[in-house]
Amino acid sequence: MLRGVIFDLGSTLLSHEYNNRWPLLRPRLITGLIRDLHAQGLQFDDSTFANTFTRNIVDFDAQRQTHFKEITSEYVLRATFADLNISPDGFDVPRALAAYFGPSEALWKPMPRVYEILDMLRARGLWLAIVSNAADNDNVQRIIDNHNLRPYFDPIVVSAAVGVRKPDPRIFDPVLREWNIPPAEIVMVGDTLGADILGARNVGMKSIWVTMESDTPDNEAHRHTILPDAVVASLGELPEVLRGFEHE
Repeated sequence: MLRGVIFDLGSTLLSHEYNNRWPLLRPRLITGLIRDLHAQGLQFDDSTFANTFTRNIVDFDAQRQTHFKEITSEYVLRATFADLNISPDGFDVPRALAAYFGPSEALWKPMPRVYEILDMLRARGLWLAIVSNAADNDNVQRIIDNHNLRPYFDPIVVSAAVGVRKPDPRIFDPVLREWNIPPAEIVMVGDTLGADILGARNVGMKSIWVTMESDTPDNEAHRHTILPDAVVASLGELPEVLRGFEHE
């Protein structure tokens, strides 16, 4: 029996122009961040700040990928301030991070047929949720609203808000509590074997691997060891695959 479907967000429901090429976009984002910090009255050497912030992003990302505890963008920014002895008194964190993420947010676009498929699944009575690994909750919430996805999903869970990342099974707790149905009646849909598919396995859910943007080194490393229950090459294939799960 199938009663609920949990979706990943990036490379599953939405596509990004810089998918798997994030370092190429980072200098542009940091430029916007620095501009806002100066506008707020903070003084520092731009090059030193950019290098330190970039190093912290890389270092903390390596950590979050091994212990699966989320390290937020705010934490990374404040760690950079501490490294450079910058006093952030009176500093507006959400405003600065919005300036940082703004250029990237403009480059997301819906996957083909996403609204049609979501309408179809909701009409079939399936409960829908989002569980996303991301370092900034406000960033994800803006992206969701920019693309009118919020009406489809309840709850929406972001690792930055709950403190753990997929594949840690605890990230699914808000969905399980709200829906009050067993994991065996839920399917996880996502593009990352080591996060979405393994996370589903860890909590006892079925999983569907979407491969529109799955050609990454991490997925290649797990291709023969983390096996989904089904694979689809487009969202358009989802309804038929889910129908098979409904009748199991």
